[in-house]
Amino acid sequence: MNESPFISVITPVYNGGYPFVCCLLAISQTQFSDWELIVVDDGSTDESAPVARKFGAKVLQTGGRKGPGAARNIGATAAKGEYLCFVDADCEVCGDAIAELAQLLGSKPEIDALFGSYDDAPKAINFVAQYKNLMHHYVHQQGKEDASTFWAGFGVVKRSLFLSLGGFDLKRYPRPSIEDIELGYRLKEAGANIYLAKNLQVKHHKAWKLFGLIKTDVFDRGIPWTKLLINNESNVINDLNLQTSSRISVVATYSLISCIFASIFNLATLIPGSMLAVLLLYLNWDVYRFFYHKRGIIFAVKVIPMHLLYYFYAGLSFVLGTVAYWQARWFGRETTVTTSMLPSSNQ
Repeated sequence: MNESPFISVITPVYNGGYPFVCCLLAISQTQFSDWELIVVDDGSTDESAPVARKFGAKVLQTGGRKGPGAARNIGATAAKGEYLCFVDADCEVCGDAIAELAQLLGSKPEIDALFGSYDDAPKAINFVAQYKNLMHHYVHQQGKEDASTFWAGFGVVKRSLFLSLGGFDLKRYPRPSIEDIELGYRLKEAGANIYLAKNLQVKHHKAWKLFGLIKTDVFDRGIPWTKLLINNESNVINDLNLQTSSRISVVATYSLISCIFASIFNLATLIPGSMLAVLLLYLNWDVYRFFYHKRGIIFAVKVIPMHLLYYFYAGLSFVLGTVAYWQARWFGRETTVTTSMLPSSNQ
């Protein structure tokens, strides 16, 4: 590994286990040579740090449970590469993604940041994990290449630009949340070119369970994202999870639920309810067709109620986030990120 590498791969880890070994193994198999590997141990109680050293990684410590955002910031301050490549510890790069992104950056120097997506073959086999990871894959594959956000699961950014913006905002997001999305908005405001590289993919090992998924999507993503969007409405674009069809689907889902409850007293409300059901099917037909092609008809049918549940708690997140935003405006104040928030690295 070079002393002044082109790419610094940074992986935050907490008790990584088997997925972390897969992550490091996949990274280490790259044929690209101009890179370094930095692993930031976020207070692990297992053998994550010794395992990382066996793969030739420079291992840093956060000094306790600080979260992946803090770990990435620590790694960035110690990195020597022109570009920072963030890879989550439960993600396994597909093929020689490191070499591919290096080639892409070399051929398109105008790119300031880029990110990829999960692949279409997630490791966990339970239904909720398959749905969530495949949905992430679908959304990113349908997104615009000229992106307006960022994703740290497998994302790359110029080190100088990252440091100049203060890295991930740890005051606003002290726990894992939407710190990567918020960074993406700041990158765009700074005039950065962000590219969605759909061919650069990682296999996700996380075995989502229903309750954990809803809790994460509502409290760690939906509510803070709503507050962020209200604070700057220019970030509301017709792309990725904010597509117009998705926003209409949220409204249609709540309207359908209202019609179903109203039918207890008046069966006539089933007529508009049926129309809303058809509308939801139409708006999300491409999604269901994607799942049909990937997992078959039975899986695709099971996706329909799961997807409606997603729209339901997405709407709930928006309401709670709106209340939280105005509560902060009336009774408190938002924190802002500064370069001084970046911590020093500890070997």
